[in-house]
Amino acid sequence: MRRRIGLYAERILGRVVKWLIRLLRRAEPDRASDFCGAVARRVGPFLPAHRVGRANLRAAFPEKDTAWIEATLAEAWENLGRVGGEYVHMARIWDFDMQRPNIGRIQTDSVPLFDLLRDDGKPALCFAAHLANWELPAIAAAAHGLPSAVVYRMPNNKAVAKEIIRIRAPLMGRLIRTRAQAALEMAAALNAGEHLGMLVDQHFSRGVEVDFFGRRCKANPSVARLARRFDCPVIGVRVIRLPAHGFRIEGFGPYELPRGDDGEIDVVAATQMITSIVEGWVRDHPGQYLWFHRRWR
Repeated sequence: MRRRIGLYAERILGRVVKWLIRLLRRAEPDRASDFCGAVARRVGPFLPAHRVGRANLRAAFPEKDTAWIEATLAEAWENLGRVGGEYVHMARIWDFDMQRPNIGRIQTDSVPLFDLLRDDGKPALCFAAHLANWELPAIAAAAHGLPSAVVYRMPNNKAVAKEIIRIRAPLMGRLIRTRAQAALEMAAALNAGEHLGMLVDQHFSRGVEVDFFGRRCKANPSVARLARRFDCPVIGVRVIRLPAHGFRIEGFGPYELPRGDDGEIDVVAATQMITSIVEGWVRDHPGQYLWFHRRWR
């Protein structure tokens, strides 16, 4: 009986998501972003995840008062809602024009770095974090002509997953689902000369221990391990949400990762370096970060 109820609930959720996607598609990107941001800002504080976010912020910024914590959480909820509203419009939101740069929604001074990655004949690793609209780095790579692959987590609901893949596939290059064989697929992408992107700022139970905001946690070492194996460039890309529905894309690197006495990349030290870089990004714009994940366990 429980199994049957679960299946019905999953089907209903899938239909609701499809309906919401169709509804949001009818709205202009700005209106969809504004609407979903406003809803999330009002509803978010009543959800259990709000307590997770509050605990995370208090741990990360112990010097801040309650008013700052709650204001930052409200901003974070709004950002999350805007990401949802923007999701179905990603192809329209990405309007960067090489002939007339920085006059639209997307602004960046990192074109020389992207040119270098595209033309150097090497694969590369790109890490990002759940900041602003974190889908944009993958779109930036593909739009700039970089052969690319993106690691992503498949939603549990099959209907929802199908919709997400349908949106992502035309914009982001090869999609690699997080599963047992993902490591082989990531290695294959690099062997093929592709530029592999992944989000690295969430808890990874099989990861290595690092320090994040002064507390120990487990981080995904995949970037460091693959860099050690393939000796390829490693860059970081962050997104900053700007007023008037704009975004700034910033690329950093290639980074020189720490190496051990044997001359090989030190996986733990390199993962800590990447984590510290992400921490710096979050400190710059804490209200644009996804605080509702249990990072410390």
